[in-house]
Amino acid sequence: MGCVLGKIGVVKSGPRRRRRKNSNNRNASDGDEVKITQPPPPAAVETERGNDRESVSEYYSFRTLGNSFATNQQGWPSWLVAVAGDAIKDWTPRRANTFKKLDKIGQGTYSNVYKAKDLITGRIVALKKVRFDTLEPESVKFMAREILVLKKLNHPNVIKIEGLVTSRMSTSLYLAFEYMEHDLAGLAAVQKIKFTEAQIKCYMKQLLSGLEHCHNNGVLHRDIKGSNLLIDNEGILKIADFGLAAFYDPEHKQPMTSRVVTLWYRAPELLLGATHYGIGVDLWSAGCILAELLAGKPIMPGRTEVEQLHKIFKLCGSPSDEYWKKFKLPNATLFKPQQPYKRCIADTFKDFPPSSLPLIEMLLAIDPDERGTVTAALNSEFFTTEPYPCEPSSLPKYPPSKEMDVKLRDEAARRYV
Repeated sequence: MGCVLGKIGVVKSGPRRRRRKNSNNRNASDGDEVKITQPPPPAAVETERGNDRESVSEYYSFRTLGNSFATNQQGWPSWLVAVAGDAIKDWTPRRANTFKKLDKIGQGTYSNVYKAKDLITGRIVALKKVRFDTLEPESVKFMAREILVLKKLNHPNVIKIEGLVTSRMSTSLYLAFEYMEHDLAGLAAVQKIKFTEAQIKCYMKQLLSGLEHCHNNGVLHRDIKGSNLLIDNEGILKIADFGLAAFYDPEHKQPMTSRVVTLWYRAPELLLGATHYGIGVDLWSAGCILAELLAGKPIMPGRTEVEQLHKIFKLCGSPSDEYWKKFKLPNATLFKPQQPYKRCIADTFKDFPPSSLPLIEMLLAIDPDERGTVTAALNSEFFTTEPYPCEPSSLPKYPPSKEMDVKLRDEAARRYV
């Protein structure tokens, strides 16, 4: 499970006080033997609410007192109740010592993911250990928003959060998920595995179905990529890692950060600094995934943002004059290509199944308004022409394979050479 975490909000706080460095548990191990601590509830917090959507945007500021802080009657840390009280009210916290870690299966900037055994039920689960600093409002805010988003979603193709596990360390909290054996990036990187057209349609149909549920519930994922698409042994694909996700309302757009989505799957408007955007960023990523599965490799593997935009313009064509006038993007003058490029998707992917090209053309439109909707993508001829999407249960059974496994194998091979 790729693990990255997300963005922004609004605060009113009292006068600044000098912050005391929290040195208690910086280097503590995963043994979890120190009592969890948390800051007091924040002063006057403003949230944005509309159509029953709650934003955790830019809103948390903390002042530590240097000693342990209270938990509520259920045992939840007070700071967690303050930012995600509605989401956790039906849960009882579990302790980390009721799980046994078996293996590390993912790693990100703010989190590690472990395969673990629930010592009470005997089930195998995935534990996402979120590292945060009570002095760092950003990391707490992103973790809280991920919980809020996941509690709102309920779909066979979206990962399900099963509870929260509190550690005795002040800087750790675990999110418990159902365990999935594979991720799409890990499977695609195995040389012996070559997906058939029917299998690609099966995976893409599940991805788009999960995205449709997210968008219908006012959620942008903002980090669709192969390592965040988990697959179990029954062939079921689930969208995971909502650390960068955000609530959105197309009727009342709020400014959001453009620093989202892994570079190879990042839409051009984000690279150009857009702060008002919508479902188009997820659709672009889905288009990259579809073309990658058909090509057998990433289609635009840029190393820098400048190189990524160059690859996009060479494949998808330069934006029109109308585009620049319509969107007025912050980085337009910096990245506007000096020479025009002609769109060449059909020529570049001429060996792809013919029914896939109209869908790729739509999803990889430079103008986000021309990418349509997930529902339109699901109704495209790609899914209604033979070979039809196979049933997930008919997919081959593979040995467990995740992107992290591939990276470890590659590192070992380089050391051997």
